[in-house]
Amino acid sequence: MKVKTLSLLALFIALAVVGAAIKVPAVVGSVALDTFPALLATVLIGSGAGAIVAAGGHLISALFGGMPLGPMHFLVALEMSLIVFFFGALYRKGKKYMAAIWFVLSNTLLAPLPFLFLMGMGFYMAIVPSILIGSLINIVVSFLLIPRVAQFFVPSLLEGTMKS
Repeated sequence: MKVKTLSLLALFIALAVVGAAIKVPAVVGSVALDTFPALLATVLIGSGAGAIVAAGGHLISALFGGMPLGPMHFLVALEMSLIVFFFGALYRKGKKYMAAIWFVLSNTLLAPLPFLFLMGMGFYMAIVPSILIGSLINIVVSFLLIPRVAQFFVPSLLEGTMKS
């Protein structure tokens, strides 16, 4: 991995830490604005980088919230990585709105599915509205920032790093 790419990855992880401190009121204290840096990273420096930022951002957010789900947060971090990875793939193919819909629906309805079986319908129904609000805020912030930040990512700065 090139030094420039690694530096940008560290920058986006730092932004995810800041976003992790901005919580959305929820049943579980790990719903936060930690994902928009991952969405930015996946579009600007690649899906792999975005997946790393997503997993790291979620784990930091969970730590800030007291790790209420214990080791299940590692499953959520993996889910976030996959969701962001596929978001980036869709976005870079020019399917921006499909990518946004994918992110919101998969993060809101699919990611909490394991908790439906482990903790029951009550927990699932209680967490979905907060995750929906968090997902919508994260996608709106990322869609506002991507075109503004992308202008600073000149090809000479990131030569070859836009690949997934």
